[in-house]
Amino acid sequence: MKKLNDDSVITGALFGRVGCCLAIVSCAMLAGSQHADAVGFRLPNQDPEGIARGNAFAATADNPSAIYYNPAGITQLEGQQARVGLYLISADTDYTSPSGQKAHTDATVQPVPQLYYVNSLKDTPISLGLGVYAPYGLGLDWGTHSPFRTMAESGKVLYACVNPVIAWRVLPSLSIAIGPTINYSQATLKQGITDVNPADQFRFKGDGWDFGFNAGLRWQPCPEWAFGVNYRSATEVDYEGGSEFHPYTARTDTHGSVRFPQFVAGGISFRPTEDWNFEVDVDWTDWDNVNSIIFHGTALPVPPFVLNYTSSFMYEFGATRQLGKGYFASLGYIYSENSSPDKNFNPIVPDSVLHLGSVGFGHHGERWDWAVGYHFAYNPGREVKNDVNQLGDGTYRTFNNAVNISTTYKF
Repeated sequence: MKKLNDDSVITGALFGRVGCCLAIVSCAMLAGSQHADAVGFRLPNQDPEGIARGNAFAATADNPSAIYYNPAGITQLEGQQARVGLYLISADTDYTSPSGQKAHTDATVQPVPQLYYVNSLKDTPISLGLGVYAPYGLGLDWGTHSPFRTMAESGKVLYACVNPVIAWRVLPSLSIAIGPTINYSQATLKQGITDVNPADQFRFKGDGWDFGFNAGLRWQPCPEWAFGVNYRSATEVDYEGGSEFHPYTARTDTHGSVRFPQFVAGGISFRPTEDWNFEVDVDWTDWDNVNSIIFHGTALPVPPFVLNYTSSFMYEFGATRQLGKGYFASLGYIYSENSSPDKNFNPIVPDSVLHLGSVGFGHHGERWDWAVGYHFAYNPGREVKNDVNQLGDGTYRTFNNAVNISTTYKF
């Protein structure tokens, strides 16, 4: 182990920053969809047809991605269908400090794949499905020269979910579904420690597993109206890995648990004619149960990191128009609430109120379907005051761009 510099400034800075360092570890694990949507660190964009409709898809749920949006919807599908998709997002946030200093995130495009398979058993009311997708993830990189490098440099998290489901058409108008989620997550972090040495870094890498479930209900009492509800249970990942305060300490075994909250989405679809489908959804995330995180095994002792998130909603609106010969086009809008209070705000999770607009088009064929969806996320500026770390105060502006493409083969 390298000796700490005897300079009291460095020693004091190390211990003064240690709480902040572990705060960033926590945030790095949580970093992800907050750059695409303002509801904490979720990644609700799982299919181009859903995205193009502002994710107002819980009541419609009429392609294999229903495994995520509302698994009860897969009973509408016939035979076997396999769907492959790719979500591409550029997370773009600007920061201006009260004194006028600026910082900007790396806007490099980040890919997130999706895979869905459905088999509606012939002459039975049962449909089986399997989804592989990432309900949380991505990352954020402020670089090494931001005004708050001792609060935030970069963090990245992978959260992959394998989700088998079984759906049952109880009545011609009513379907229910349930299935386990098998979740693997990996997190990495790099961030500054002191203001004295611009080359020092706190580094962490760890991974872990957990299990949960999702469930859905879909009711279509008449051709014009449909109702859908989707629920996903909370999970908790214990990240096992290592950390170091480079160059001051050697690597030590480190672990800490992060809770991923439960959420529920419900929607109403209205089809006045065969050519139009309008839907309104409300999506609620139980962020209130994500309060504090304690990490164990770091080279220096740290206090618990307090998040104090607040539960929040997304309000989603979408419309789809059938254009004839299997072609269709969609528009959507989402209003996404902020989940992070000013007091515990951290730039590695720059949560804010966001407005999201979307558009998409595609084609449904006899054997093949394809779709493309685009959306942007915009916030003209969140002004943070009285952040507990004091370094994060300032104005954060967000403009993200994302595209999702998919294709489906019908057996």
